[in-house]
Amino acid sequence: MVKPWPIPARTLAIAALFVVPLLVLLVWARVVLGIGPGAGARVPAYVVRLALPDGTRAVDLPPVLGPADASRPLVVIDAGHGGHDPGASGEGSLREKQLTLALALALRDALLAQGHVRVALTRSDDRFLALDERSGIARRLHADLFLSIHADSAPSADAGGATVYTLSDRGSDAVADALAQRENRADTINGVNLAGQSGTVSSILVDLSRRAMRGRSLRLADLILREGQGAVRFHVDPRREAAFVVLKSLDLPSALLEAGYISNAADARAMTDKAWRNGFAHAVARAIAIFLAEQESRPLGA
Repeated sequence: MVKPWPIPARTLAIAALFVVPLLVLLVWARVVLGIGPGAGARVPAYVVRLALPDGTRAVDLPPVLGPADASRPLVVIDAGHGGHDPGASGEGSLREKQLTLALALALRDALLAQGHVRVALTRSDDRFLALDERSGIARRLHADLFLSIHADSAPSADAGGATVYTLSDRGSDAVADALAQRENRADTINGVNLAGQSGTVSSILVDLSRRAMRGRSLRLADLILREGQGAVRFHVDPRREAAFVVLKSLDLPSALLEAGYISNAADARAMTDKAWRNGFAHAVARAIAIFLAEQESRPLGA
Protein backbone atom coordinates (compact mmCIF):
# COMPACT_ATOMS: atom_id res chain seq x y z
CA MET A 1 0.00 0.00 0.00
CA VAL A 2 1.35 3.39 -1.02
CA LYS A 3 1.13 6.03 1.64
CA PRO A 4 -0.07 9.52 0.52
CA TRP A 5 2.69 12.02 0.10
CA PRO A 6 2.60 14.41 3.03
CA ILE A 7 1.85 18.09 2.10
CA PRO A 8 4.03 20.48 4.03
CA ALA A 9 2.14 22.95 6.22
CA ARG A 10 3.94 25.83 4.53
CA THR A 11 2.54 24.76 1.14
CA LEU A 12 -1.00 24.60 2.54
CA ALA A 13 -0.64 28.08 4.01
CA ILE A 14 0.57 29.52 0.71
CA ALA A 15 -2.29 27.84 -1.17
CA ALA A 16 -4.79 29.24 1.30
CA LEU A 17 -3.53 32.76 0.61
CA PHE A 18 -4.67 32.39 -3.01
CA VAL A 19 -7.70 30.08 -2.76
CA VAL A 20 -9.58 31.85 0.05
CA PRO A 21 -9.60 35.30 -1.65
CA LEU A 22 -10.66 33.65 -4.91
CA LEU A 23 -13.61 31.96 -3.20
CA VAL A 24 -14.62 35.23 -1.58
CA LEU A 25 -14.46 36.96 -4.98
CA LEU A 26 -16.65 34.29 -6.57
CA VAL A 27 -19.27 34.57 -3.83
CA TRP A 28 -19.29 38.38 -4.15
CA ALA A 29 -19.67 38.20 -7.93
CA ARG A 30 -22.62 35.86 -7.61
CA VAL A 31 -24.44 37.77 -4.89
CA VAL A 32 -23.74 41.38 -5.90
CA LEU A 33 -23.12 41.26 -9.65
CA GLY A 34 -25.42 38.35 -10.41
CA ILE A 35 -22.83 36.41 -12.42
CA GLY A 36 -21.27 33.04 -12.03
CA PRO A 37 -22.66 29.52 -11.43
CA GLY A 38 -26.18 29.54 -10.00
CA ALA A 39 -26.69 33.23 -10.60
CA GLY A 40 -29.53 32.57 -13.04
CA ALA A 41 -31.34 35.64 -14.28
CA ARG A 42 -30.54 37.71 -11.20
CA VAL A 43 -30.27 41.42 -12.04
CA PRO A 44 -27.48 43.33 -10.29
CA ALA A 45 -28.72 45.84 -7.72
CA TYR A 46 -27.07 48.74 -9.54
CA VAL A 47 -28.75 48.02 -12.89
CA VAL A 48 -31.78 50.15 -13.80
CA ARG A 49 -33.93 48.84 -16.62
CA LEU A 50 -36.08 51.24 -18.66
CA ALA A 51 -38.90 50.17 -20.94
CA LEU A 52 -38.32 51.91 -24.28
CA PRO A 53 -40.44 51.77 -27.44
CA ASP A 54 -39.28 48.81 -29.54
CA GLY A 55 -40.10 50.60 -32.78
CA THR A 56 -42.22 47.71 -34.07
CA ARG A 57 -45.55 49.53 -33.75
CA ALA A 58 -46.83 53.06 -33.46
CA VAL A 59 -47.81 54.44 -30.07
CA ASP A 60 -51.51 54.47 -29.23
CA LEU A 61 -53.33 57.60 -30.27
CA PRO A 62 -54.67 59.81 -27.47
CA PRO A 63 -58.37 60.65 -27.15
CA VAL A 64 -59.69 63.67 -29.01
CA LEU A 65 -61.68 65.98 -26.75
CA GLY A 66 -64.17 68.72 -27.58
CA PRO A 67 -66.96 68.93 -30.16
CA ALA A 68 -68.00 65.68 -31.80
CA ASP A 69 -68.00 67.40 -35.18
CA ALA A 70 -64.93 66.00 -36.99
CA SER A 71 -64.84 69.05 -39.26
CA ARG A 72 -63.82 71.28 -36.34
CA PRO A 73 -60.11 72.16 -36.23
CA LEU A 74 -57.92 69.85 -34.17
CA VAL A 75 -55.09 71.18 -32.01
CA VAL A 76 -52.48 68.75 -30.67
CA ILE A 77 -50.62 69.96 -27.56
CA ASP A 78 -47.33 68.32 -26.70
CA ALA A 79 -46.10 68.46 -23.09
CA GLY A 80 -42.32 68.18 -23.44
CA HIS A 81 -40.26 65.42 -21.82
CA GLY A 82 -41.86 62.90 -19.41
CA GLY A 83 -41.19 59.50 -17.90
CA HIS A 84 -37.49 58.81 -17.40
CA ASP A 85 -36.70 62.06 -19.26
CA PRO A 86 -37.22 64.83 -16.67
CA GLY A 87 -36.01 67.67 -18.88
CA ALA A 88 -34.33 70.63 -17.21
CA SER A 89 -34.09 70.86 -13.43
CA GLY A 90 -35.13 73.76 -11.25
CA GLU A 91 -34.73 74.46 -7.58
CA GLY A 92 -35.24 71.47 -5.30
CA SER A 93 -37.28 68.71 -6.92
CA LEU A 94 -38.80 70.89 -9.65
CA ARG A 95 -38.50 69.28 -13.08
CA GLU A 96 -39.39 70.55 -16.53
CA LYS A 97 -41.64 67.58 -17.28
CA GLN A 98 -43.92 68.59 -14.40
CA LEU A 99 -44.27 72.17 -15.60
CA THR A 100 -44.87 71.25 -19.24
CA LEU A 101 -47.68 68.86 -18.35
CA ALA A 102 -49.35 71.41 -16.06
CA LEU A 103 -49.12 74.08 -18.78
CA ALA A 104 -50.43 71.70 -21.46
CA LEU A 105 -53.42 70.74 -19.30
CA ALA A 106 -54.19 74.41 -18.65
CA LEU A 107 -54.06 75.19 -22.38
CA ARG A 108 -56.25 72.17 -23.14
CA ASP A 109 -58.90 73.43 -20.70
CA ALA A 110 -58.74 76.97 -22.11
CA LEU A 111 -59.23 75.73 -25.68
CA LEU A 112 -62.08 73.42 -24.72
CA ALA A 113 -63.77 76.28 -22.86
CA GLN A 114 -63.95 78.18 -26.17
CA GLY A 115 -66.09 75.34 -27.53
CA HIS A 116 -64.89 75.73 -31.10
CA VAL A 117 -61.92 73.34 -31.46
CA ARG A 118 -61.02 69.77 -30.76
CA VAL A 119 -57.96 69.07 -28.61
CA ALA A 120 -55.63 66.12 -28.05
CA LEU A 121 -52.57 65.80 -25.81
CA THR A 122 -49.55 63.73 -26.79
CA ARG A 123 -49.33 62.80 -23.12
CA SER A 124 -51.67 63.45 -20.21
CA ASP A 125 -49.52 61.76 -17.58
CA ASP A 126 -45.88 61.13 -16.74
CA ARG A 127 -44.83 58.95 -19.67
CA PHE A 128 -41.95 58.92 -22.14
CA LEU A 129 -42.45 59.56 -25.85
CA ALA A 130 -39.76 59.64 -28.51
CA LEU A 131 -39.46 62.97 -30.32
CA ASP A 132 -40.76 61.76 -33.68
CA GLU A 133 -43.69 60.04 -31.95
CA ARG A 134 -44.90 63.41 -30.69
CA SER A 135 -45.31 65.14 -34.04
CA GLY A 136 -46.25 61.74 -35.49
CA ILE A 137 -49.34 61.67 -33.27
CA ALA A 138 -50.42 65.01 -34.72
CA ARG A 139 -49.94 63.81 -38.28
CA ARG A 140 -51.81 60.55 -37.66
CA LEU A 141 -54.69 62.48 -36.14
CA HIS A 142 -54.67 64.87 -39.15
CA ALA A 143 -54.28 67.82 -36.79
CA ASP A 144 -54.55 71.42 -37.95
CA LEU A 145 -51.93 72.73 -35.53
CA PHE A 146 -49.16 71.32 -33.32
CA LEU A 147 -47.76 73.15 -30.30
CA SER A 148 -44.99 71.71 -28.12
CA ILE A 149 -44.61 73.28 -24.67
CA HIS A 150 -41.29 73.39 -22.81
CA ALA A 151 -39.48 75.31 -20.07
CA ASP A 152 -36.06 76.69 -20.94
CA SER A 153 -32.88 76.58 -18.88
CA ALA A 154 -29.67 78.59 -18.92
CA PRO A 155 -26.43 78.73 -16.89
CA SER A 156 -27.21 82.33 -15.97
CA ALA A 157 -30.05 82.82 -13.52
CA ASP A 158 -30.71 86.21 -15.14
CA ALA A 159 -31.98 84.63 -18.38
CA GLY A 160 -35.77 84.69 -18.38
CA GLY A 161 -38.94 85.09 -20.36
CA ALA A 162 -40.89 83.03 -22.86
CA THR A 163 -39.65 82.21 -26.37
CA VAL A 164 -41.50 80.90 -29.43
CA TYR A 165 -39.52 78.68 -31.81
CA THR A 166 -40.38 77.70 -35.36
CA LEU A 167 -38.47 75.37 -37.65
CA SER A 168 -35.49 76.94 -39.37
CA ASP A 169 -34.86 76.71 -43.11
CA ARG A 170 -31.59 74.94 -42.46
CA GLY A 171 -33.23 72.37 -40.24
CA SER A 172 -36.07 71.65 -42.65
CA ASP A 173 -34.00 71.13 -45.81
CA ALA A 174 -32.87 67.63 -44.82
CA VAL A 175 -36.45 66.71 -43.99
CA ALA A 176 -37.63 67.89 -47.40
CA ASP A 177 -34.94 65.84 -49.13
CA ALA A 178 -35.80 62.73 -47.12
CA LEU A 179 -39.51 63.08 -47.89
CA ALA A 180 -38.90 63.48 -51.63
CA GLN A 181 -36.83 60.30 -51.65
CA ARG A 182 -39.24 58.21 -49.61
CA GLU A 183 -39.95 54.79 -51.04
CA ASN A 184 -42.54 54.89 -53.85
CA ARG A 185 -43.23 58.55 -52.99
CA ALA A 186 -46.41 57.29 -51.36
CA ASP A 187 -46.84 60.22 -48.96
CA THR A 188 -48.90 63.28 -49.70
CA ILE A 189 -47.98 66.94 -49.42
CA ASN A 190 -50.97 69.21 -48.72
CA GLY A 191 -53.21 66.54 -50.23
CA VAL A 192 -51.08 66.03 -53.36
CA ASN A 193 -49.91 62.45 -53.72
CA LEU A 194 -46.27 62.26 -54.78
CA ALA A 195 -46.62 58.75 -56.20
CA GLY A 196 -45.69 58.66 -59.87
CA GLN A 197 -44.27 62.17 -59.87
CA SER A 198 -40.81 62.80 -61.23
CA GLY A 199 -37.98 63.70 -58.87
CA THR A 200 -38.11 67.32 -60.06
CA VAL A 201 -41.87 67.66 -59.55
CA SER A 202 -41.68 66.03 -56.11
CA SER A 203 -38.90 68.40 -55.06
CA ILE A 204 -40.96 71.40 -56.18
CA LEU A 205 -44.04 70.22 -54.29
CA VAL A 206 -42.01 69.58 -51.15
CA ASP A 207 -40.35 72.99 -51.36
CA LEU A 208 -43.66 74.80 -51.86
CA SER A 209 -45.22 72.98 -48.94
CA ARG A 210 -42.22 73.69 -46.72
CA ARG A 211 -42.41 77.40 -47.49
CA ALA A 212 -46.16 77.53 -46.90
CA MET A 213 -45.95 75.73 -43.58
CA ARG A 214 -43.03 77.86 -42.45
CA GLY A 215 -45.06 81.00 -43.19
CA ARG A 216 -48.06 79.71 -41.26
CA SER A 217 -45.89 78.65 -38.33
CA LEU A 218 -44.32 82.11 -38.22
CA ARG A 219 -47.80 83.64 -38.21
CA LEU A 220 -48.75 81.44 -35.25
CA ALA A 221 -45.62 82.57 -33.41
CA ASP A 222 -46.47 86.23 -34.09
CA LEU A 223 -49.99 85.77 -32.73
CA ILE A 224 -48.72 84.10 -29.55
CA LEU A 225 -46.37 87.04 -28.98
CA ARG A 226 -49.16 89.54 -29.62
CA GLU A 227 -51.85 87.91 -27.52
CA GLY A 228 -49.42 87.10 -24.74
CA GLN A 229 -48.57 90.73 -24.06
CA GLY A 230 -49.56 91.60 -20.51
CA ALA A 231 -50.05 87.97 -19.48
CA VAL A 232 -46.65 86.49 -20.31
CA ARG A 233 -43.20 87.99 -19.87
CA PHE A 234 -41.24 87.32 -23.05
CA HIS A 235 -37.51 86.97 -23.61
CA VAL A 236 -35.65 89.95 -25.11
CA ASP A 237 -35.38 87.88 -28.31
CA PRO A 238 -38.78 86.15 -28.18
CA ARG A 239 -39.09 84.63 -31.67
CA ARG A 240 -36.42 82.24 -32.87
CA GLU A 241 -35.89 79.44 -35.38
CA ALA A 242 -34.20 76.11 -34.70
CA ALA A 243 -34.09 72.57 -36.07
CA PHE A 244 -36.19 70.90 -33.35
CA VAL A 245 -37.15 67.33 -34.26
CA VAL A 246 -40.72 67.78 -33.02
CA LEU A 247 -41.19 70.64 -35.50
CA LYS A 248 -40.06 68.70 -38.56
CA SER A 249 -43.48 68.28 -40.12
CA LEU A 250 -44.15 69.50 -43.66
CA ASP A 251 -47.94 69.22 -43.56
CA LEU A 252 -48.55 70.88 -40.22
CA PRO A 253 -48.16 74.41 -38.82
CA SER A 254 -45.97 73.86 -35.75
CA ALA A 255 -44.29 75.82 -33.00
CA LEU A 256 -42.37 75.13 -29.82
CA LEU A 257 -43.16 77.43 -26.91
CA GLU A 258 -40.67 77.81 -24.09
CA ALA A 259 -43.00 79.22 -21.42
CA GLY A 260 -40.13 80.54 -19.31
CA TYR A 261 -36.83 79.60 -17.74
CA ILE A 262 -36.97 76.96 -15.04
CA SER A 263 -33.50 78.18 -14.04
CA ASN A 264 -34.92 81.66 -13.36
CA ALA A 265 -36.49 82.01 -9.89
CA ALA A 266 -39.21 84.44 -11.03
CA ASP A 267 -40.14 82.36 -14.08
CA ALA A 268 -40.18 79.12 -12.10
CA ARG A 269 -42.36 80.72 -9.44
CA ALA A 270 -44.79 81.92 -12.11
CA MET A 271 -45.01 78.58 -13.93
CA THR A 272 -45.78 76.75 -10.69
CA ASP A 273 -48.62 79.19 -9.93
CA LYS A 274 -52.02 77.99 -11.12
CA ALA A 275 -53.38 81.51 -11.67
CA TRP A 276 -50.39 82.40 -13.86
CA ARG A 277 -50.76 79.19 -15.86
CA ASN A 278 -54.42 80.01 -16.48
CA GLY A 279 -53.50 83.47 -17.75
CA PHE A 280 -50.80 81.96 -19.96
CA ALA A 281 -53.24 79.36 -21.29
CA HIS A 282 -55.98 81.84 -22.15
CA ALA A 283 -53.52 84.09 -23.98
CA VAL A 284 -52.15 81.21 -26.06
CA ALA A 285 -55.68 79.89 -26.65
CA ARG A 286 -56.71 83.29 -28.05
CA ALA A 287 -53.73 83.23 -30.40
CA ILE A 288 -54.63 79.74 -31.59
CA ALA A 289 -58.29 80.70 -32.12
CA ILE A 290 -57.29 83.70 -34.23
CA PHE A 291 -54.80 81.61 -36.21
CA LEU A 292 -57.37 78.91 -36.99
CA ALA A 293 -59.96 81.50 -37.98
CA GLU A 294 -57.47 83.05 -40.38
CA GLN A 295 -56.68 79.64 -41.86
CA GLU A 296 -60.37 78.93 -42.46
CA SER A 297 -60.83 82.23 -44.29
CA ARG A 298 -57.62 81.81 -46.27
CA PRO A 299 -58.28 81.53 -50.05
CA LEU A 300 -57.88 78.04 -51.46
CA GLY A 301 -54.27 77.42 -52.44
CA ALA A 302 -52.92 80.47 -50.60
